[in-house]
Amino acid sequence: MELELEGKAVLVTGGSNGLGRALCHRLVAEGASVAFCGTDPGRVETARAALESAGGDVLAMRADVTDPADLARLVAGTLERFGRLDGLVNNAGRSAARPLAELGDADWDEDLSLKLYAAARLCRLAMDALARQGGSILNVLAIAAKAPGAGSMPSSVSRAAGLALTKALSKEVGPAGVRVNAVLIGLVESGQWERRAAAAGVPVGQLYEDMARGSGIPLGRVGRAEEFADLATFLLSPRAGYVSGAAINLDGGLCAVG
Repeated sequence: MELELEGKAVLVTGGSNGLGRALCHRLVAEGASVAFCGTDPGRVETARAALESAGGDVLAMRADVTDPADLARLVAGTLERFGRLDGLVNNAGRSAARPLAELGDADWDEDLSLKLYAAARLCRLAMDALARQGGSILNVLAIAAKAPGAGSMPSSVSRAAGLALTKALSKEVGPAGVRVNAVLIGLVESGQWERRAAAAGVPVGQLYEDMARGSGIPLGRVGRAEEFADLATFLLSPRAGYVSGAAINLDGGLCAVG
C-alpha cells in the first residue's frame, strides 16, 4: 500500500531508541522527512547516523520534553528545516509503576510532566503548522490507560489522562482538518527492556520469552518494534484520513478492554 508520505515532515519525540527509532526508520522508508529528539546525546547521534545512512532527510535534536523552551525549539527547528509539519508523535516516556503508598508528590509531578504536560504543550505549539497541512497527531500510550492494574501508578494514571487528551483533542481540532489518535502498547520490544536485560545479565531474547510466557498474551509472544512502526506510520499517513479519536491496542490480544 502506498502511504502517500513522500515529501511530508513528521516530528517524533523519544525517537533516538526503541519504538521511536523504529518508527523513524519506517517513516524514512516511506519517503517522509523526520525530526526527532532524545535526551542521550550518544543515542541521538547514533540514530541520526543510521537514519541518514538509510537515505533519510533527518533533523536530530537533543531535547528534554519537560522543558517548555526545548519543545518550542523542536517545533521551530522542524519548521525551519523542512518548511512544514504534517505529523507529530508524542512518544517520550518511561515505565513507572509502584503502589500508591510508595509514591510522593514529586513522583506524580515527574510522571505527569513527562507523559501528559509535555504532550499537551507540544500539541499546542504544533497545532497551527499541523492545521496548515491537514496533519495528524499520534500519542503513544499503554494498555494500562484502559485497564490499570494494582501497583501501576503513576504511569497508568498519566496514560489514562493521555487517552482523554487524545479523545477530547480529536473533537476540538477535527474541524481544522487535524486527526488525533493513540496507540496503546502492551508488551512490545523496546529500549527499556533491552537495558533491563543488560542490567540483569540475561540475553534480551530470553527476557522477551520469559515475559511472554508469564503474561498470558493470547498470541504467545512479545510484540516487535517494527509492528508498532507499521501501525503508527499508517495512522500518520493520509491513507488513514478518516481515522480520528481512535485508541488502538497493540498488545497481542492481552487487554480485556478493546
